[in-house]
Amino acid sequence: MKAILKKEFNSFFASPIAYLVIGVFLLINGLFLFIFNDDFNILNAGFADVTPFFYLAPWVFLFLIPAITMKSFADEFNTGTIELLKTKPISDWQIVLGKFWASLLLVCSAIVPTFIYVFSVYKLGKPIGNIDFGSTIGSYIGLLFLAATYTSIGLFTSTLSKNQIVAFILGVFITFFLFYGFDAIATSFGDSSLTIQQLGINEHFKSISRGVIDTRDIIYFLSVTFFFLFITKTRLDNE
Repeated sequence: MKAILKKEFNSFFASPIAYLVIGVFLLINGLFLFIFNDDFNILNAGFADVTPFFYLAPWVFLFLIPAITMKSFADEFNTGTIELLKTKPISDWQIVLGKFWASLLLVCSAIVPTFIYVFSVYKLGKPIGNIDFGSTIGSYIGLLFLAATYTSIGLFTSTLSKNQIVAFILGVFITFFLFYGFDAIATSFGDSSLTIQQLGINEHFKSISRGVIDTRDIIYFLSVTFFFLFITKTRLDNE
């Protein structure tokens, strides 16, 4: 698995993909949080809070993570290298997990520079340091779980087509539905709306972002991530 992880991770930085992903992620968030005069602008909020970042990040990742994962298996199927890969002394699980961790590490590489946002807000607070570290740490933990779930979905959709664009579109669609679709459906129901919302990613992400690490939220993210990794491995078995 380590060989696959290293190969995939290095391939990201051997091409413009890694630099584009990190650059676009930081640029979009930076513009909305500090430049554009909108509701997300931290400087206009009047209090030390990085919540707008954790509202924007899932939506930005909704497009960027499928862009990272779309070639994971689609390119292997298209070029026929998947057959060569499967002849190596590694299991299908090791192939899937190697690609999964490589993609997730790239996402983490994009998240790490955002600590400067927290430092900036920490310094801008009156008094200095007037920031809710509990919810901030919880939000970062939630963002990591969310990124892992997005990545597993993207890997799965990359097994559905040899065309990377098709894999990207499918990844965005499934991720969008799981993140926001259940919230949209819940608005049409009454007493059962909360139960429906609990099926979606957004509700659990918001729960962790409050700073309270609930085992139900962790189990949800781990379950969804494992489910998509499992069906990715199943697709690989059938090829």
